[in-house]
Amino acid sequence: MNIYFSGSIRGGRQDAKTYNQLIDELKKFGDVLTEHVGSSEISSEPTDREIHRQDMQWLKEANLLIGEVTTPSHGVGYEIGYAVAMGKPVFCLHQKKEEKALSAMLNGDPAIKCFEYAEIEEARAIIQNIFTNLQ
Repeated sequence: MNIYFSGSIRGGRQDAKTYNQLIDELKKFGDVLTEHVGSSEISSEPTDREIHRQDMQWLKEANLLIGEVTTPSHGVGYEIGYAVAMGKPVFCLHQKKEEKALSAMLNGDPAIKCFEYAEIEEARAIIQNIFTNLQ
């Protein structure tokens, strides 16, 4: 199983620890093609064009996309839309935060399954449930 994990990179470094914990959980179910999303630092390399090319290749190789969408991101939205257009299963997790409402474009799309969580253990349980139901 190839898993594409999506999370805000340039605008979401404050969430890197959460991303990393989710990625660790996802690794129990397959290969996470985008493990670097959980890194606390952003590399200035490669170029934007190279990033786009590589990410689109990984997305094509992925069996599904799981996104952490608490921090809004143009890139994450683009990846989710692309995955939906390719017919891939898409699951979005977001933290319960009063100041951050989930996008209606994600929550309103029947092709995207959205889950809210308060604590990381709850998010881990959601991931386990996703993969249990896929089998």
